[in-house]
Amino acid sequence: MSNNKIEHIGVFTSGGDSQGMNAALYAITKAAETHNIQVSGIKKGYEGLIDNDLTKLKSRDLQKITHRGGTILKTARSERFMTLEGRKKALQTLKTNQIDALIAIGGDGTFKGLLAFSEICDIPFIGIPGTIDNDLAGTDYTLGFDSAVNTAIENIDKIRDTAESHNRVFIVEVMGRDSGYIGIHSGLVVGANGILIPESTQDLTYLLEKVKNYDSEDAFLIVVSEGDEIGTDLVASKIKEVNPDVDLRITRLGHVQRGGNPSAFDRMLGIRLGAASVEVLLRGSKNVMVGLYNNMICTTPFQGVVKQHHIDEELRDLLELFSS
Repeated sequence: MSNNKIEHIGVFTSGGDSQGMNAALYAITKAAETHNIQVSGIKKGYEGLIDNDLTKLKSRDLQKITHRGGTILKTARSERFMTLEGRKKALQTLKTNQIDALIAIGGDGTFKGLLAFSEICDIPFIGIPGTIDNDLAGTDYTLGFDSAVNTAIENIDKIRDTAESHNRVFIVEVMGRDSGYIGIHSGLVVGANGILIPESTQDLTYLLEKVKNYDSEDAFLIVVSEGDEIGTDLVASKIKEVNPDVDLRITRLGHVQRGGNPSAFDRMLGIRLGAASVEVLLRGSKNVMVGLYNNMICTTPFQGVVKQHHIDEELRDLLELFSS
């Protein structure tokens, strides 16, 4: 199926939805059309690839929905694609529709799937990082991260108002199963008294020392990443152990962080990465993710992307500075 001439691109969104995906779909289609390349959207990620669930994409239609969150192609996690039989069915879909290249918008699970698929399929695959957790190597920012942080900030600011009114301690849980990026970025800029993330082992110690003698007219805000190994409920119980008199509340922001219109940054990031994905395809690249590094478009092989994107040293230092 390998073909130097690309006439038909398939594109899909996979894993968790993230703001900016629709903007990326628009840019992919617009860039492809300028080269007279047809674009087919594959619905529900790898599930649609297995079930041959495709729709033709036109830039004039997608132009109207760049401001919308979520993904018009829908997304799903696929147990079937993890099997060789499922991947063979997906390969048949590509052959049936004469698709010459695939562009996937998703996270590390999406790109691991493409690596496995490349063992039986030799057409070029290009990835675009779409995950609010910002936990991929090979890019400074992933689609949806900025929007998710802004949503978290907006909600934590509101929580501070009621916390101030009642002199309460509030624990706010934000998303970040394996990554503390949302926790650090939102916690620092709202002036949280404590920030707990999966990558840190000292943050709880600092927090308990602070809250032990808390008796103030001010709010006491704690931001916890959902993937923190201690867990939000256990954090609450430990706070009660060291200071039984505090009026404590827990708020879990949950999937509200994924919803809503993308920020200006995420819309522009989607446009840039979408257009770049087509250009690198036409230059002959395959099995790479396009990303943004030092505000420049870059590419990283999938093998280098699926490793954990660690919190950088500067953010670690800031976390320690403001937590201690």
